[in-house]
Parts: sequence; structure tokens; C-alpha cells
Amino acid sequence: IHPEADNNLIFDWDIGNADDTAAAFGKAAHVVKMDIINNRLVPNAMEPRAALGHYDKAEDHYTCWTTSQNPHVARLVMSAFYNVAPENKLRVIAPDVGGGFGSKIYIYPEEIVCLWASKKTGVPVKWVADRTESFLTDAHGRDHHTHAEMAFDKDHRILGLKVETQANLGAYMSLFSSATPTYLYATLLSGQYNIPAIHANVKAIYTNTAPVDAYRGAGRPEATFVMERMMETAARQFGVSPAELRRKNFVTAFPHQTPVIMCYDAGDYAASLDAAMQASDYAGFAKRKAAAANKGLLRGIGMSCYIEACGIAPSAAVGSLGAGVG
Repeated sequence: IHPEADNNLIFDWDIGNADDTAAAFGKAAHVVKMDIINNRLVPNAMEPRAALGHYDKAEDHYTCWTTSQNPHVARLVMSAFYNVAPENKLRVIAPDVGGGFGSKIYIYPEEIVCLWASKKTGVPVKWVADRTESFLTDAHGRDHHTHAEMAFDKDHRILGLKVETQANLGAYMSLFSSATPTYLYATLLSGQYNIPAIHANVKAIYTNTAPVDAYRGAGRPEATFVMERMMETAARQFGVSPAELRRKNFVTAFPHQTPVIMCYDAGDYAASLDAAMQASDYAGFAKRKAAAANKGLLRGIGMSCYIEACGIAPSAAVGSLGAGVG
């Protein structure tokens, strides 16, 4: 895709301790392996993106009205990185956004073109995307191909976790695209579980597709998807209750330092699971399933336990990963 990126590799990034993880697998009584695809998603906001640029020649000042989720970041990026104008000469206004869920955080070419065209023509310039254009150009989400392995002892307690992920970032890098499959993803691969050793490798890849960036949780749902698919699959392979396997491996002592940077200060994961099971009448599911089967219907039930990091920067955790800003 780009001559600077051999084999379309953007970066090859690791977190955790490979040696400790290999040692944990060497002691394992059981190893669960999975190949997991977290498919690409196309955002579909209630209203498509729009921008209106106005250049005031008398004041030598730009104003951009845009459906942005973060006008402050938009002004910073357009000023500092695209050299539209100094920040004191650029105002960004975000009226009704019309939905976004991440896809309207980023700086797109149309916003800058509207400002440039306004200066060239001497009149305000407006642009509105149609739905097809949005599907093709708005930043997409997810698109992870992952191989994961989880080691257990004879009592079904987790000993270690290995994760290898290929993250498709599209044809071009976007605003948070490098952080999404790294800082926001791999740092949460311990989930709610006490896992002594973890090693994760992430390879970011260029492809002939729309750029991928932070969307609907941004890395954190991808991590939860890996962990909970692994736990559910392990429970089925062991022939044990999915709830009890999770409960056996929950973190119970705090603060808890994970092998992937994050330190959990507090939590009661068993209480949350108990409340969810009670609210859903989990114990009565077998009866409901049998009743459905008598009517020729299929009924299933599942569970997912997750933990989320919000507002992780600026922080010591992000600083330790090498981030200069947050």
C-alpha cells in the first residue's frame, strides 16, 4: 500500500512478559485455543457528516461549523498539524452532531477543504455527505483477527494467556488508530480474572480499505470479546458451569496489579455476577429451555463479564506505555 511500510506492516507491538507466559503454559494441565475474528464495522450515524467553512478576510479568521464529537481536538489538529491557521485565528463550532459513536471525532479532509475553498471564493462553503459516501469514507471500527491461547491448571484456574492479533487499520492511519488496538485493547486482556502471566502481540496492517479508528468502545469491546469467548469455550470443553469457571477465576483481592499495566483498585465481580444471574432467573433457564423445545423453539442463554478503562490518560499507566500525550 505504501512503499515505506514493508509487507504493509505499520507496527509490531508487545505487552506483558513472554518468558513468564511460556513458563505458565509449561505447567498447564489444559490449554484452550481459539481463532477469533472481530469483523469490521461501518458506522451508521443518524445523520451523515457535514461541514461549513467561513473565512473572514477582514479579521483573517476562520470559522468551521462541523458535526464533530470533539471540536476542541478538531481545532487543535487543524491548527497544529494541518496548518490551517493559529488556534487564535480558528474557531470550531459543533452544533447538533446527529450521532457519531466515535466516527465523528476525527478530522476529515472535507472540513479543511471547506475552509480553504471559503478563502479562495470569498463566500461560505458547505458540504454534506450522502449515506453512501459516509459508508465509504467514515472511519470504520474493529477488524481484528486474533489467535488466543489460555492455560489452566488441573483445578481450572487460569495460569496464563497468549494473544496474537492482526489489526487492520485500513489504507491510512487515523487519529487514534494506533492507540485502539494497543493501549485501549491489550491493557484490558486480563478482564476481571486473576491471570498471573499474559503476553500479547499486536501487528497493525495496512490494507486497501477505509481507515479504522476508535468506535463504540474502541479496543475495550475487542478485548472483552476475546476474553469471554475464551472463558465460554473453556467451560464447554471442561464440561463445567460457565458462571462457576468465571467465579473461580475472578480477582478477589485488591489492589490487583495485572501483567498488562493496569492496576485494579477495587471491585466485587462475584456480586455483580450474582445480581445478573438472579435478575435473569439463570437457575430457571433449563425449565424455560425445555418448555421452548416442546413448542419447537430453540432458547439459549449467555453471559459476559467485562471491565472497562475510562479516561486512562494522562496517567502513569499510559506514560509507562510511551504515550507523550493523553
